[in-house]
Amino acid sequence: MAFAKTYSVALVGIQGHMVEVEADISQALPGFVLLGLPDTALNEAKDRVRSAAKNAGIPLPPRKITINLTPATLPKRGSAFDLALLVAALQAAGELKPSGATVFLGEVGLDGSIRPVPGILPAVRSAVEAGFSTVVVPEANASEAALVPGAEVHSYAAVAEVFLALGADAAGLRYPETSPARESAVSAGQPLVKVDMADVSGQTEGRLALEVAAAGGHHILFKGPPGSGKTMLAERMPGILPELDDDSAMQVTAIHSLTDGSRQRDELVRRPPFEAPHHTATAPSILGGGSGLPRPGAVSRAHRGVLFLDEAPEFKRHVLDSLRQPLETGEIIIDRAAASARYPARFQLVLAANPCPCGNNTGRGLQCTCSSRERRSYFGKISGPLLDRIDLHITVPKVSSADLALTTENEASAAIRARVEQARAAQKERLRPFGLKTNAETNGKILRGPLNLSPELTGDLKSAVDRGTLTARGFDRVLRTAWTLADLDGATSPRKEHLDLALYFRNMGQETP
Repeated sequence: MAFAKTYSVALVGIQGHMVEVEADISQALPGFVLLGLPDTALNEAKDRVRSAAKNAGIPLPPRKITINLTPATLPKRGSAFDLALLVAALQAAGELKPSGATVFLGEVGLDGSIRPVPGILPAVRSAVEAGFSTVVVPEANASEAALVPGAEVHSYAAVAEVFLALGADAAGLRYPETSPARESAVSAGQPLVKVDMADVSGQTEGRLALEVAAAGGHHILFKGPPGSGKTMLAERMPGILPELDDDSAMQVTAIHSLTDGSRQRDELVRRPPFEAPHHTATAPSILGGGSGLPRPGAVSRAHRGVLFLDEAPEFKRHVLDSLRQPLETGEIIIDRAAASARYPARFQLVLAANPCPCGNNTGRGLQCTCSSRERRSYFGKISGPLLDRIDLHITVPKVSSADLALTTENEASAAIRARVEQARAAQKERLRPFGLKTNAETNGKILRGPLNLSPELTGDLKSAVDRGTLTARGFDRVLRTAWTLADLDGATSPRKEHLDLALYFRNMGQETP
C-alpha cells in the first residue's frame, strides 16, 4: 500500500474539527513533506516521527513521504498530530494494518515514547460528536479522555505498543527505557488551602451580600479601607457556591485541559474555579490571546466560577472596560489574523477597591491624605458602564475591636452553601421554561413579562429611573437581586422589603469619592 489515512482533531478554542491525515509514499528522492497549514511545532513533527519510528523498531522507508492534513484551509497547531502522522506513514508503507475510523492524539518522543498533550477532553468530545468513538491517546491522558461519554479509549505509553496493536511483529519492536508519559501521569495540582466564612469577623452586611451574590450569580463590588476584610470575603465566594452540574463541569474541565494539559484528570472539575489575576495583568492575559491560535484567558478559566480583581482601580482602565462584553454575553470571541476562537466566559465578577489611593477616605475618623482630584481620578478608573453592570455595591467598614473580641463562632461556609443551593434550586425550577439557571441570567423581557411585579412594588424603582439615579439596566438588576432575596427567604415572589434591600445594596457603595 502506498496510500493510507488516519484521523485526528484540530482544536479552535474548545471546539474540535476532524482532520483527515493522508499519507502517500512515492518512488522519489527521500524526503518528508507536510501539507495543510501546519504551524512550527507541527512542522517539526517530521523529525520527531522519523526518530520515534526508528527507535521503536520500524523505521520509515527511505522514500518520499507526503502527508496532507485536510481540510487544508484550517490551520493546524501543536504536537497532538504526531501519533496520527506516524501511524499514517507506516500504514502507507505497509508496515501496519489499517486502523479505520480511529482517532489518534498524542505527541511522540524521539525515543518512541508517547507524551501527553493539552486539550484531550475537548478533542475526544468533538471526535465522539462527529461519530468517531474509538480514540487512541497517551497513557497519561487516558483518565481524562475516559470522562467523555461514548468514547472507547485506548491508551499507550510507547509507539511500539500502538504498532503491536496494529499488527506489527512483536519480535522487532523496541520500547523506551524510561517513559515520560508514565512519569508525567503524577498530578501536577497543588493542595488547596481551605478557607471558610467562619474566619470572617463582623461584616454582617458584607456576609449577607456575598450570600446573595452566590445565590443568584450576581456580580459584586466591595469598597472599603485596607484590612477591612474585602479580600477575605471574596476568596470565600467559591466555598459557598454549589457544585457544577454535568454540562458546566464538562465545559470547565475542557478549558482547564487546554491550559494545563500535563495534569492527569480522572474526574470532572466540580468545584467552581477561582481566578485572581494581579493588577498588572494585560488585556490578553485577562481575555485570552497570544500569537497564532488564541488561548483562553482568566475570564474563561473562571467560567462558572469567580473572577476576583483585587485593587480594581489599579488595573488599567481599558482592561477593566474589556470585561463589559463577556459580562453581558457570557462568552468571549478573540479574533486574530490567523484564527478566531470562541470561549465560554460566564463568570461572577468580584471587585475589591479602596476608596482612594491612601485608603482612608471613609469619613469615620481616618485621616485621608489624598486630594479631591486624586480621589476622583483613582476610583474613576472603574468606568460608569462597568459599575452599572455590578448588581451589588457594598461598603465594607473597618472591623471594630468588639468584632475581633467576639468568642462566638461565625457561621461556616457549609451552612451558607446549603441556603445557596436551596435558592438555586428554586431559580432553576422557575427559569426552566426560559432555558436559564440563575436570576443573574434573566433579562428585562422576562422580568417585565412572565415575572412582572405589581406597580405598587416597583414604584420606588421607577421613580429612581425617572430621577436619573437608576439606569434601565440598573432597574433590571435590582429586580434580579430582589428575586434572589426572595428565593433565600423561601418566598414565591419578591416582597417590598426584598426590593428595598436590593436597591440599598445597589446604591450602598456608590457614594462619590
